[in-house]
This record gives sequence, structure tokens and C-alpha cells, in this order.
Amino acid sequence: MRILTAAETRAVDREAIEWFGVPGLLLMEHAARAVARAALEGLGPAGRVFVITGGGNNGGDGWAAARLLLAGGVATRVLAVKEPAGLSGDAATNAALYAKFGGEAASFSSDALGGAGRGDVVVDALLGTGLSRPPEGTFREAIAAMNDARERGAFLVAVDMPSGLPADGGDPPGAVVRADRTPTFGALKVGLAIPPGRELAGAVEVVPISWPPALLDGLSPALDLLEEGQIRARLPRRESRSHKGSYGHCLVVAGSPGKSGAAALAARGALVGGAGLVTVATRSEVAAQVLGHAMELMAAPLAGEGALGDGDVPALLAACEGKDAVLVGPGIPRGPRTRDAIGRLLAEVRAPFVLDADALNALAGDPSPLDRAAGEVVLTPHPGEMARLLGATVAEVQADRIGAARRLAAAHGCVVVLKGAGTVVAEPGGDAAICPTGNAGLATAGTGDVLAGLLAALLAQGMRAPDAARAAAYVHGEAGNRMILRTGMAGLVASDLLEGIREVWRAWSR
Repeated sequence: MRILTAAETRAVDREAIEWFGVPGLLLMEHAARAVARAALEGLGPAGRVFVITGGGNNGGDGWAAARLLLAGGVATRVLAVKEPAGLSGDAATNAALYAKFGGEAASFSSDALGGAGRGDVVVDALLGTGLSRPPEGTFREAIAAMNDARERGAFLVAVDMPSGLPADGGDPPGAVVRADRTPTFGALKVGLAIPPGRELAGAVEVVPISWPPALLDGLSPALDLLEEGQIRARLPRRESRSHKGSYGHCLVVAGSPGKSGAAALAARGALVGGAGLVTVATRSEVAAQVLGHAMELMAAPLAGEGALGDGDVPALLAACEGKDAVLVGPGIPRGPRTRDAIGRLLAEVRAPFVLDADALNALAGDPSPLDRAAGEVVLTPHPGEMARLLGATVAEVQADRIGAARRLAAAHGCVVVLKGAGTVVAEPGGDAAICPTGNAGLATAGTGDVLAGLLAALLAQGMRAPDAARAAAYVHGEAGNRMILRTGMAGLVASDLLEGIREVWRAWSR
């Protein structure tokens, strides 16, 4: 599903009207019908509808929806923050039509909405995607009044976007509407696909409004919302005549004294991800502990002790021979020469790599070894690791997660999986996707190790890096969603995800 920025939304709207000749009134009518339907679904038996209108197209959608509801016999009243006399274009036309239909309208006041409560519907047609600064004055008062009505039991429908929510994502700069339902027009908006907008918008419905499909298809770079059907179609199939060699051999370079669990979680993630064979390269003193977690694992013990460095490269290169994917990072011992060792592996091994955790920290400050990689590379940073790789702050990364992931992917020719609520998968050419699965239960130690192992397994089975990264993010989040039904969010631990992944495979017949 395509996701648009505010600028892309305006451009598509403009081109639909100017280049394709789609009347703006037609676009507005389609939008208004969706808003009216949403209002009717939330309306109680004796309920009323209060439509709070601003200016521009968002206000025009509200006036048109009010007319449709009025024509259907619903008690409807418009409370205008922007007076009809100050409207222009299609919004002015719909305000005039509402008046000709005999509709009741008044200037907005908090008192006028004070009686709205259970059984009533409040329609937020105030700002939509047009937010450019924190709502002030009457706009702020209107947002507060709508939220108060919702607290009293009214059903709140936001038109396109909850007012006060940035269309391009990020935290609201001021007051923001908390909606029960948001019909959004033409395509999903960035701010609705990621937190906090994902929660503030309530149930989101993408409504076709007669945009020519070619306009969406032609947008580049593209941003999409991952969907189950898309993921399932790209997963490797298990053939009846296959054998363990058919599904790839993963090498997992992970673990150190005190962190054998990270290696075990990553390696077991690769096993349940479908890899035919999994070998763990780790310090000799740790190998036995890792193998104790799963009889199916093999080990390539690394002699010596301390941080990974140049002296480990020959053994690691030998371990990489014949491997179909290599994961480096979970729990590795890191030191001043770890970056150089990882750089040599990347340059000399053609298998796809997943770099996670301390492999990423080893590259922080100088990620240039990524530029010399012989094969595909997928990076799986959390926000702190991403900040170190970009030389930014965590706050800067979180303020523009999509932009941060795209910058890192483009700078080093890698696929980037930026973990967190609304995981972002970005490709070197700029295309990106947002993962809708997952929950707060995944915010616990080791879940990223399982994701890295799952991703390595999909690469080992022959998936290209962009597809494998998208699939791993989606399946990992879906596994978490399934497991919290048993454990609750607080009770979820990383090893639970192994059974969650199995449940996904069972449900998908994989």
C-alpha cells in the first residue's frame, strides 16, 4: 500500500485536476461520502452530528459531508472556525450548497459543542494535512473541545488526518485531535502509518477518490506499507524433493563470555527462519554454551580471547566458505580492530551479510568498510545504533526515521532495517517501507537477535536483500503479535518469538 507525504498528496491532487481533468468537486464529493459513512457508523439512535470546519479542502470536505448527512435525515450542525464568507473554490461551493439545503451553521464556540456526548458524532474537518505550525487561538480551542466531547462519549471522526497531527510524521507540535476513526483520501499518509499518529487516528480507512492510478504508480522514490499478501508471495517455498542444502547454510558470528544468549537467539532465529544449516562462530569458551541451546546447531570455535580483530580473520574467512548468508554482531566482543576485521570479511566474502548490534557499533564513526562490500549487506540498527552510524542524535533519528534510514542506505549502498515502533526498511535507491506489525512487548532484550537470525535465514534461502528485510521485519512483528495473546506484553521474552515465528509459518502453510 502506497504511503504519501503532504507534498506528494498536494501534487497528486493538483495533477489529477490539472492534467487529467478530474473535477475538484468530484474528488471532494468522494471524500465527503466516506466521511458521512464513517459518521453514520458511529451515530447513536438519537444522535446528532457536529461538523467542525476550517478552511481549504479539509473544511470543504466537512461542509460536503454535512450536506450529505442532512440530506439523509441526520440531525447535523456545522460549527465553522473559518467563516463561509472567507472560503474560496470548492470549499465555498459546498458551504453554499449546505446552506441551500437548509443546513444549520454557526461560528465555532466551545459552548456550542459542550452538549455533544454519548451517541453523538463529532467530525474534525479543521486542518487535515495542512498543518504548518502548532494550532493556536480558536483552532487550539476547537481541538480541545472535540477531545472533551470524545471524553464524554462522542464518536470522533477525523477528515483525512486528525487536526494537529503532522502529515509527514513526528510528534504533534501542539494540541492534537484523538480520533476514533480516520477516513484518509487517495492513499495512506506517513503520519498515519507510524507512531504516534497510528494511535491518535483510531481506525484508519484508505478511501479511493478518483485519483488516476498512474499518478501513484509514478511516484519515486516510493514509500509503502508492508502487507501480508505481498510478504507471503515473496517467501521461498518448501519443495517436496528438497533437502537441507536446498535452504542454505548460515554462519552466525556472535556471542562472547556473558553474552552466549545473544548468539543462541540469533542462531535459533535462523533455524526457525527456515535455514537448512546454521553454524555459530564464537570464542571456544562460549561455543559449548551456545550449542547447549539447540542440538541442531554447529560451531566454528574461534581460538584466543578478547575482542574480535585481525587475528580472527583467517578463521572467519574459512568459516565463511560455502555459506549462503553471514550474520555478524549479536554479543560479539568488540575492540579497536573489530572494524577492520569486519571490513575484510565484507570485502572478501560474496555471500550476503547481516550486520547487527556490536558489528554496527564497531563501524560507528567510520562506516566506510560498507562501501567495499562484495555482496549485499543489510544493517539492522536500533535508534541508538543508527544515531552513531549517522553521527546524529537519537532525537534527530526519531524525528525523521524514514529520512534517516534512507540516508544511511543511500550513503553506503545497503538495505537498512531501522528497528522500533513502525520499523522502516530502506533501500539504496530510496524506496522504503513501513512495517505495521509488532507491539511494545518486543521492547525487551534479545528480540533484535532473533530478527537478525530470521533475516539471515531468508537471505540464505535465496531472497534478495530488500525482499528478505521486508519479510523478516513483517514476520518478526507478526510473531510478536501472536505471542502476546499468550504472554501479555510485559511477559513476552525474546525466546517466545521462536514459537511465534513457527505459528506464522503454520498459519501461512510454510
